[in-house]
Amino acid sequence: MDRDRPRLTEPAPSRAAAIGSPGRLPRHTIVALAAVPVVFLVVFYAWPFATLLHRALGLDALGATLTRRRTWDVAWFTLWQAVASTALTLLAGLAPAYVVARYRFPGRRLLVGLLTAVFVLPTVVVGAALLAVLPASLERGVVAILAAHVVFNLAVVVRVVGVAWEHLPADLEGAAATLGASSTRVLRYVTLPLLRPAITAAGSIVFLFTFTSFGVIRILGTAGTATIEVEVWRRATQLGEIGDAAVLTLVQLVVLAAILGWATSSQRRHGRALAMRPVAERRPPRTAGQRSFVGITAGLTATVVLVPLGALVARSFRGAEGFSVAAWRDLGRTEVRPGIRLGIDPIDALVRSLQTAAWATLFAVVVGALAALAIAATGRSGRLLDAGVMLPIGTSAVTIGFGMLITFDTPPFDWRASWWLVPVGHALVAVPFVVRTTLSVLRSVSGRLVEAAATLGASPTRAWRAVVVPALWRPLVVAAGLATAISLGEFGATSFLSRSGSETLPIAIERLLGRTGTLLQAQGFALATILAAATIVAVLVVDLAGREHGGQSRGRHGRRHEGTHRARDR
Repeated sequence: MDRDRPRLTEPAPSRAAAIGSPGRLPRHTIVALAAVPVVFLVVFYAWPFATLLHRALGLDALGATLTRRRTWDVAWFTLWQAVASTALTLLAGLAPAYVVARYRFPGRRLLVGLLTAVFVLPTVVVGAALLAVLPASLERGVVAILAAHVVFNLAVVVRVVGVAWEHLPADLEGAAATLGASSTRVLRYVTLPLLRPAITAAGSIVFLFTFTSFGVIRILGTAGTATIEVEVWRRATQLGEIGDAAVLTLVQLVVLAAILGWATSSQRRHGRALAMRPVAERRPPRTAGQRSFVGITAGLTATVVLVPLGALVARSFRGAEGFSVAAWRDLGRTEVRPGIRLGIDPIDALVRSLQTAAWATLFAVVVGALAALAIAATGRSGRLLDAGVMLPIGTSAVTIGFGMLITFDTPPFDWRASWWLVPVGHALVAVPFVVRTTLSVLRSVSGRLVEAAATLGASPTRAWRAVVVPALWRPLVVAAGLATAISLGEFGATSFLSRSGSETLPIAIERLLGRTGTLLQAQGFALATILAAATIVAVLVVDLAGREHGGQSRGRHGRRHEGTHRARDR
């Protein structure tokens, strides 16, 4: 290890300089690249966030909200349900994380894929799936909320803890076992302490998702199960108490900052410098006990994932007297029966979601690509822009939508009725993913190619166009798929920014499932099935494009290494 350490600090060709720097690319070109993302962030993130803080810090709203009993009841429920959801998810996820990390068995990849598929589904779909599978006595309320959070976030624990588990040095566990420690004592005193940083990381992610839960609560919640985000939406859109809603948003941000700060400190305090081994070849279960444990764990995990999704589809074919295709057949109708209007056009909501996703993807790809180019071109000085574009990912969609609602509601910036405001809100959430996907490719472009173009007489800008821009197409396809999936399922910001008659698919699902009547609820389950299928298709496109890009990258690296070996042979 000591011999390898100097290699990490050896001066290597700067990746920023490799694909451009202020000295290589004209300053006016860099400014032009950064202008659009900077203006986008300032107008649609910084300005609404500042407006929200201004409303929240008003003495009248601050005092009235903090002295109201309901505020603390909502805050307490938000906190304890997030803690309970996190604990239950960790308990449910440790066994499948161990099985996936240490054993090779038929269906392992499928199991991991199923968990990941559920995690990328919109929250309204997960809520609808739990609503479909739970009995009537439990389909709404605390039990349903906790169950939905566990199902939705199980993949986080399996992936985060599983990756750490498969890299643990197995000889430490073996040494403890040879000294007479039982498997339980090995787990308690050796394995879990080593996994503590990974468990803390997974727990903090799950807590973040459950503390800011919105879609699941809207679908499965009751009058006494409102989280802070749901209360913000209720006070802002139904009661018109903008100041109170802003104070609640500020309270949520303070609690989140404190919890995540503690989690980060805990990870640093309990982290251990271990020689993390390469992933060993997973072994098949050998003993009868191992085979039973692996089979039961994998079977239960798959059941937890598949049964709600199957129930979701089945409920879409339920009529008043049993099996029926009426919900699917009548999706385009706006009347339940003659003279009684539905109030929602499901087909129109589907079309509007696709249109919104198309515009949101366009906005996110353009802004994200320009931001990635500017960050890559400026090297270290681009860190400020890099940090800026990542801020929306640390802010809940409800906060983003609420901030935009109270900012763009007065002339000359009364944009609430503008068709493009919802796609912009979606794009703001998707831009960080576009930047991360694109920036990693830009930083891998060899600087020698740019230098070669320059030696052939190309200007810095033309060299960039010839070398860097062609490398963007494939990562932008991946980024576009991610942005589309995010937009299709986005519910938090849309709940504030959409208007009656312009509902997207998640809004229509939530409203249909909240109605009485078998047909209306069946249509809600049908729309949830459509949304789940569309999201999975978008994610599959991203996965296939990413694999093809990875294969081509490995091929290029392989040819490069092959050429190096041939040069050495000569």
